[in-house]
Amino acid sequence: MDFFPSPRGPFDGPPPIFSIIFTLALIIIVGTVLYKIFSSVSVWSANNASERLTVPCRVVAKRTQVSGGSGDSSAFTRYYATFEFENGERVELPLKGPQYGLMAEGDFGELTYQGTRFIDFVRMRKEEHS
Repeated sequence: MDFFPSPRGPFDGPPPIFSIIFTLALIIIVGTVLYKIFSSVSVWSANNASERLTVPCRVVAKRTQVSGGSGDSSAFTRYYATFEFENGERVELPLKGPQYGLMAEGDFGELTYQGTRFIDFVRMRKEEHS
């Protein structure tokens, strides 16, 4: 026995287009999150599978990438350094702020890295490098 009958007519509930748009938006959001997770795990795995190398090099460039910071949001800064090896090859690696601050363009030293993961940079005196 139905105490509160509700008539179901053609104009009850949201139009079908709203359901379609909601479903598509949900699929796009979930797909983007899953893509980011899988790509991050892929980079992490590739770095772990790479050989850890320690090579002499020179810091040839430093740069920052700032995102956010408009209105009431806070800014986020990413730090990068480009290292040049003795054979002329270069690699740009992401750094943390303190690591970025401890090196200057033109520094010589030994870079330790694994894939695209920066591990350490030990600066050498010019007398040691020559």
